[in-house]
Amino acid sequence: MNTLQKIIYFFLEMQEKSLKRKLSKHLKTSSKNSTSKTVVSGTVTMTLNSETEKNIELVKNNVRDIVKNCNNDPEKLLAYIKTKGTKVVKIDNADKILGVIKEEEGFITPLEGLEAIYLNFVTQSGFSLKSKPVFVMRNGEIDPYYMAHQFYKWYALKMGLPGFDFMSQKIFKIYLNSDGSLLPNLTLDEMTGLKEAINRDKEATDFALSLAREKEGGKKVLKKMQDGGANI
Repeated sequence: MNTLQKIIYFFLEMQEKSLKRKLSKHLKTSSKNSTSKTVVSGTVTMTLNSETEKNIELVKNNVRDIVKNCNNDPEKLLAYIKTKGTKVVKIDNADKILGVIKEEEGFITPLEGLEAIYLNFVTQSGFSLKSKPVFVMRNGEIDPYYMAHQFYKWYALKMGLPGFDFMSQKIFKIYLNSDGSLLPNLTLDEMTGLKEAINRDKEATDFALSLAREKEGGKKVLKKMQDGGANI
């Protein structure tokens, strides 16, 4: 076998492996997380998520009670968060510092890799390739409705609702800034994780909007959050 034939066979072998990987993505017929299971059969998709739905209602009720008991005061909510073991860090220019890893102020879900190393460094959380859930924001006044939105997501993660794992959140952030072209390339697991991440963000937004409707002067905040909410 001459050198040219070896090169041709090598690329054919690489192409075959690539095709097998793509095919295996589409042949997978089920995906599950801690509280839901999605099963695909032919053109029918069935999601078994009664436990997730039950937990969602529990989260909504508990968050509403906690927020009301704290008078929707961001500082009181942050104090509550700290008592539950989640780190709260206030940093000057937090928005710019977090912008380096394309994160926003507020609740930051667990990260991995270089982003985790960076976040652990700026929050003085030691050296690790993984980070824990953390609240990071600058000093100063915090919008109570934004805080309610972030608090909901934190509490949902604490209660074990799906959609907060690193990969689901990573795909969700890409999805928010994309034209949807990445969707056909996702595996069933990734698609299911994205769906759960979108659901958690929508639930948090709906909760904050409901608070805004109840308060005088909430119309301006209502419009701001509607304009910035996730497209579903």
